[in-house]
Amino acid sequence: MPSYPHHLTGEGPLNPFPGIKVLERRIGREIPHRLGSNEGLDMPHRALREHFGDAVAEHVYCYGDAEALGVRQRLSAQQGIPLDHLLVDAGADSLIALALRTTCTPGDTVVSTAGTYPTFGYFAKGQGCHLVEPSYVEAPGLLAPDLEALAAAAHHENAQLVYLANPDNPSGHLHSDSAILKLRDALPDTCWLLLDEAYGDFRDDANSDFAAKALPGVIRLRTLSKAHGLAGLRIGYAIADPDVLALMMKVRIHYAVSTFTQAAAEVVLDHPAEVQQHIAEVKARREQLVAHFQALGADVLPSATNFIGIRLPTAELAERVNRELLEAGRLIARPTHPALGHVLRITAVADALEPGQLAILEQAIKENA
Repeated sequence: MPSYPHHLTGEGPLNPFPGIKVLERRIGREIPHRLGSNEGLDMPHRALREHFGDAVAEHVYCYGDAEALGVRQRLSAQQGIPLDHLLVDAGADSLIALALRTTCTPGDTVVSTAGTYPTFGYFAKGQGCHLVEPSYVEAPGLLAPDLEALAAAAHHENAQLVYLANPDNPSGHLHSDSAILKLRDALPDTCWLLLDEAYGDFRDDANSDFAAKALPGVIRLRTLSKAHGLAGLRIGYAIADPDVLALMMKVRIHYAVSTFTQAAAEVVLDHPAEVQQHIAEVKARREQLVAHFQALGADVLPSATNFIGIRLPTAELAERVNRELLEAGRLIARPTHPALGHVLRITAVADALEPGQLAILEQAIKENA
């Protein structure tokens, strides 16, 4: 099994401030008189009440539930994931940093595909890790992380962790569940697999039994930013074996997810039909975008996400189109890594389907088809 840094073994460190919600669950009753913490302060919040309404006040006095029990209960019930296999934190980005903090120390080698979601590399380098980046597999109709190359690099470099986004960002490629299991088997026993499933809600098989499993030697990450529309509130969750999550809790910022964020997430999770309708609408718009740009002669990459990737002939053309669109007030995405400088990413929002919105890109495609 993969190992942890030596300072996380044994007892502690222990969270010195579990919070009122956790303490109430420990003693089995409410604590109405909060006389020894910031949570007892009686700021009237007249300005907040006037701006947002009275309901907001109940969420701003107290620190968030360090265990995010309400959110975890809803995720567990809806997805069939055991409660003790879930950990909630401040979005998938925070969970990436937390997973690295749990599993790696400065000097450790980590592996990810060159050009994949760059926040992983940003955090890994910030922690002092050595980042190794195998290339994508690129062919007609294909731009995908090379799982064999990831495994080979993990062995050659004695890697502590391998990162994989599935579905991938920015290509949109989806590896099958069997391919993920094969990759895990191919990695060294001592190497972690950090599986970023931030776009997993847009898979056609998002509610499969496999999606609910904690996999040995794997930390799975998901978010409520995409399908649930809560990007600004910062909330996501990890799926792993309980002993792995217990180690992650030792180095986690325990109040990273605010009371208001948790309350908002619970409301959204209590209305799954709205979430499913949103997912269906995003998929429909995605297919409209695919058909539109393919009709223009574009090289549109297959996508299992809420966006499409368009591969242009050169990075120079992609840079020009991206710059001109931005100057015209239209923000799309172009990967920062030079390996994918020729790719542009468009999110499947209704605004993207408005005639003329992407005329600059459409013209470039026609001229270079």
